[in-house]
Amino acid sequence: MTISRYDDIKLADEIQITAVTFREAPGYQRLESYPRRMVYGGREYTFVEQGMRFLVQKGQALIKLFDVSDGQNRFRLRCEGDHWTLVTMQAA
Repeated sequence: MTISRYDDIKLADEIQITAVTFREAPGYQRLESYPRRMVYGGREYTFVEQGMRFLVQKGQALIKLFDVSDGQNRFRLRCEGDHWTLVTMQAA
């Protein structure tokens, strides 16, 4: 199976997260938030699968990366503070 990146998706396009979901962090007694729905290019995407979540420290800043899917596409989202960007979008 070959996965190719859509040509019209540029790296670091700004997006809006319109809903989040929470789940228990494995091994911890606390909840973590995950994006549930986003708006990009005038279209709304609802995520049905959540993959890896990465936490990266860049100097004093913390950057969160999320791998999610709407069942048809896979996305990597980046959150820095309250600013969200679409890093990649691939056909599932």
